[in-house]
Amino acid sequence: METSTLLQIDSLRFQERFDREPFLVRHHLMDHPLFSLPRLIELARALPEDRVEYNAGDVPVSLDPTKTPRTGLSIEETIRRIEECRSWMVFKNVERDPEYRALLDRCLDQVREHSESLWPGMGRREGFIFVSSPDSVTPYHMDPEHNFLLQVRGRKHVSMFDGEDRELLSERELERFYARGHRNLIFDEFNRHKAHVFDLTPGDGLYFPVTWPHWVKNGSQVSVSFSITFRTASSDRREILYRVNERMRRLGIRLPPAGQSEFVDGAKYRAFRTLARAHRLLGRRSETGARSYH
Repeated sequence: METSTLLQIDSLRFQERFDREPFLVRHHLMDHPLFSLPRLIELARALPEDRVEYNAGDVPVSLDPTKTPRTGLSIEETIRRIEECRSWMVFKNVERDPEYRALLDRCLDQVREHSESLWPGMGRREGFIFVSSPDSVTPYHMDPEHNFLLQVRGRKHVSMFDGEDRELLSERELERFYARGHRNLIFDEFNRHKAHVFDLTPGDGLYFPVTWPHWVKNGSQVSVSFSITFRTASSDRREILYRVNERMRRLGIRLPPAGQSEFVDGAKYRAFRTLARAHRLLGRRSETGARSYH
């Protein structure tokens, strides 16, 4: 497939909404051979085992990750029987495969044309492919990166919630998440009316702002989606600030929420960077000493 423009992005809409709220784009990946089930089986064989996550797809919106149900099938059996095995699966870091890496870069290069002037420093480009049985559910959760979910096959019903609404998402939940907590969250049915709802069909793409909680339900057919994600200097800084706040909270020190005070945020960020550089320097000195000793 040699379509030069894989994504159709409205420049004005991007400028108005990027890093603020979700918005739709269009794409031309529906018939791309990299998303055929035989090619995905090849990908599953090539990826490390821990880069393929799969489980039963008939799960509640709120799901304790320790109680995630399994199907008993292998990865390859799950893909081959995806129409009837009631499963949900994700291929992580598909950029490890050169063909998928090239496709990811082509897509994100187009995004970067719009994002760089707003929030520079696109980094940590990663790709994820979701393959799901009819009516399967992705539980309520949030993610740490900018994400464009491109619907390739089937339909998806996405319910997304404002990541800045602290009645929905508390500072404490954000701190735990950035301190390597699990992505799953507890969904309160009382808040269902606050959802931004999107029905995605093949050719649709949806932008997810950083840490906007969401859950997804598939339509009546097999769904294949390509998630293209990246970080920016701003999102990396935000992660650092929440990690510092979480660390200080465990020490009994309460700091203002990230984003409330630019002065305090700047001090936290500089302190973190200074400590990180010191740890790296001490680590290099330790390695040098070990080599000279032996």
